[in-house]
Amino acid sequence: MTTDKSATSPAKTSAPADTPPVGNPEAAEGAATVVDPRLLIREQGFAGYVTEFKRKISGGDLGSIPVVVGLAIIAIVFQSMNSEFLSAKNISDIATTMVATGMMAVGIIFVLLLGEIDLSVGSVSGVSGALVAVLSVTQGMNEWLAIVVAIVSGAVIGAIHGFFFARIGAPAFAVTLAGLLFWLGFMLQLLGDSGTINLDGDGVVGQLTTYYFTDVAAAYGLAAISVIGYFAAAFLDTRRREAAGIPARPIADIVLRTAVLAVFAFAAAYMFNQYRGLPLALVLFLIVLVGTDFLLRRTAYGRKIFALGGSVEASRRAGINVTAIRISVFSIAGTFAAIGGLFWASKIAAANQGSGTGDLLMNVIAAAVIGGTSLFGGRGRTWNALLGVMVIVSIQYGLSLEGIATPIQYMITGGVLLATVVIDSVTRKTQKTAGRA
Repeated sequence: MTTDKSATSPAKTSAPADTPPVGNPEAAEGAATVVDPRLLIREQGFAGYVTEFKRKISGGDLGSIPVVVGLAIIAIVFQSMNSEFLSAKNISDIATTMVATGMMAVGIIFVLLLGEIDLSVGSVSGVSGALVAVLSVTQGMNEWLAIVVAIVSGAVIGAIHGFFFARIGAPAFAVTLAGLLFWLGFMLQLLGDSGTINLDGDGVVGQLTTYYFTDVAAAYGLAAISVIGYFAAAFLDTRRREAAGIPARPIADIVLRTAVLAVFAFAAAYMFNQYRGLPLALVLFLIVLVGTDFLLRRTAYGRKIFALGGSVEASRRAGINVTAIRISVFSIAGTFAAIGGLFWASKIAAANQGSGTGDLLMNVIAAAVIGGTSLFGGRGRTWNALLGVMVIVSIQYGLSLEGIATPIQYMITGGVLLATVVIDSVTRKTQKTAGRA
């Protein structure tokens, strides 16, 4: 799902001189009325949706359509090849495995919104896992305290990268590439000659990916909370817009969207309950997505990030502290890289020399981009991490079920990423042609 900046700034059209602004009868005649044509189109019913869909396609606003269609194709193809693909066990495994990469992708999305890149997140995740293992296992530190130290270390590392980029002026690519090498070496130094430190499977980190809420009420309860929460938020937003005298989403529209969400949410809950229950890892991931989405779309800080991704100079003239925002964004990326590292350590129940290496960095960036975040900055949502990582992990699991070799998996994932970047580039050009970029 991508962020349509125009949605936050409704267009203004002049009302007839004898028509007072909607919701403000005391306003002077001839005053401008705020009108969002997309919301007005929805009031026309099904025909309005068709018209709006055509408008978005012609304007290059594809939204989440490509990735949703891609997920449907992936499910159909792999299920036809192997009936185990959509089994409860496989879906549960996918949901648990994708969290580590997804957490890191959330942090990368913040950086991509600036139009920059962070190549160090893989190594930072490895440092996080190594710190927890060394402090809690080798040094005997309380595991919760070790976790805090690891996450704070990730935030500090990200801030250091941001300082060299924002304050010194070094390119983010070069700074984080240097960070990739430096922190990889630091991780190997922490692990020592053995190269591997096993974690307690029953510890806090160990249970991040192994704990399941076995009571069926947990999965169904989360589904119900999600559906009710979405409806309440959308309904209150509609009432707020109506009170302000501006076009609002019709109730029928909200009900339809809520019904679609309910179908997927309760279907997922049913599948989880057919295996081991609701994974703790997925619950934590969803909480992070909701929190970061609110931060980006509902706070002044989030709007500053989008503004900075749109134009650095315009943001500076608007009074935004560009340096502080840049440093904070890289710090956020480091924080989520560290959190992702904890989930990876939990998945293998150890910290080893392979942590944070291999195709992890590629998958993290690919998850953000495939989900719909633009490489050019200024467009994206943290929910893109969920969609993108679902695509990547689903492909990996589907190919593994068929016994496809790892090199082929790399080539297919690379092809999907290339296709996504091409779509992003074409979309951007179309939007410029349509005057919407």
